[in-house]
Amino acid sequence: MYQRTRISLLQHEASPAMYIDSYNSRGFVINGNRVFGPCALLPNSMVQWNVGSHQDITEDSFSLFWMLEPRIEIVVVGTGNKIERLHPYVLQAMRKRGIAVEVQDTPNACATFNFLCHEGRVTGAALIPPPGHSSLTHVGPSAA
Repeated sequence: MYQRTRISLLQHEASPAMYIDSYNSRGFVINGNRVFGPCALLPNSMVQWNVGSHQDITEDSFSLFWMLEPRIEIVVVGTGNKIERLHPYVLQAMRKRGIAVEVQDTPNACATFNFLCHEGRVTGAALIPPPGHSSLTHVGPSAA
């Protein structure tokens, strides 16, 4: 009466989490891939982000973060060498969509993003390279 069902998995392993390996004034190295200029990190991909400074960040520039499934819990924003204030309406738009926003200087934003990804949180990042800085911030899966 009942027949056995057979399932074939197309992907045997979960895709690796995104980690920021390093950054400098020209861009970022993410999972071994170099991205020049500002970038947006999503749970399984990265894209160049078309902003020049924190003043260019608008509700539209954050739209890619609320169009995704599964829903991103938090977006970590790196604004360069120092913490810069974002327009209140931008933060309110994100809050209205249920997404927390953490604004930090880019070095701390990179470390926070890596930490949240290591914890398994559904995290996004919007990063502007810090002029004149270079560092290694990797907190990969082997770190405890």
